[in-house]
Amino acid sequence: MATAAATGTSIRRITIGSAIALVVLAILPQIVDPYQTVLLTYGLIMAIAALGFNLLLGYTGLLSFGHSAYFGAGAYAVAFILRDFGVHSMELCIVGGMLGTLTIAAIFGFVCVRHTRIFFGILTLALSQVLWSLAFKFFWVTGGTDGIRVPYANLTLLGGLVDFKGARSFQRFIYAYYYYVLALFAVSTILMWVIAHSPFGKALQAIRDNETRARFVGISVLRYRWIAFMISGTFTGLAGILWVPLNGLTTPDILYWPFSGEIVFMTVLGGFRSFTGPIVGAIAFNYLKTYAIASTEYWQLLLGVVLVILVMALPAGLVGTTAGLAAKFRSWTK
Repeated sequence: MATAAATGTSIRRITIGSAIALVVLAILPQIVDPYQTVLLTYGLIMAIAALGFNLLLGYTGLLSFGHSAYFGAGAYAVAFILRDFGVHSMELCIVGGMLGTLTIAAIFGFVCVRHTRIFFGILTLALSQVLWSLAFKFFWVTGGTDGIRVPYANLTLLGGLVDFKGARSFQRFIYAYYYYVLALFAVSTILMWVIAHSPFGKALQAIRDNETRARFVGISVLRYRWIAFMISGTFTGLAGILWVPLNGLTTPDILYWPFSGEIVFMTVLGGFRSFTGPIVGAIAFNYLKTYAIASTEYWQLLLGVVLVILVMALPAGLVGTTAGLAAKFRSWTK
């Protein structure tokens, strides 16, 4: 009875906290300038990618170095749909892009989940570099290093109800697209929370904690890992789909291994042991990288130093460390 009451209280707190965060995010574009709105949109998009990535790292115990493959697959899928099929509906692009990403994740996952630890990481890295090579070499299809342009003016939202023609179109796009991304971010977060706290999510955590024991109690380890891999890749693909209209261009750079490293970085920055850690880490990393690039030409060095300090001083990440300090404070005040 006490456990059920505690669970109910916890869910009520999470619901209230999430509602407050959502209201704040909805109000922010009315307060800040358009540039900050664009940065926040990028942050929310990367948060969806980090949520997907953390289903593998935080809940299944598999560290992937190749999630740039699914992010890039989503982005290129939108570019192909717009350029080759003349589709302008963002919703159709999302459906097509997610199906394409799911297919690639299913094929790659079928190969990768048969291995763990460093072998899993190397396989994911190698397969992502195969996609990068294809995008780089088949320039008559992918545009090579020039990439493929994805003009926002060619897209419509909500089944054609919102378009971006005429005067002040870019400003209208920035604000309309922010709320579009915010709605999808909210849906993605709820969906991932349900997955992580479902019996399926608990089985993944059992596999992470003790694979042998999980197998003894009847969990099909390979099948669960494969399904988690596909879900993780599809979430990351959705982030790539949403990213490309805002960026206006997709190039092979987003399929290259340093981009996978950025997804790992933002998840570690926020803390992969908590559900909200990747969300906070993705938004914080986006701002950190933007201002580091604007401040110094040695921005990679700056990010590297931050990562070293983070691993040594805050191994639980921003959210994990804050939660630990809050718990200590509560124990002192009792």
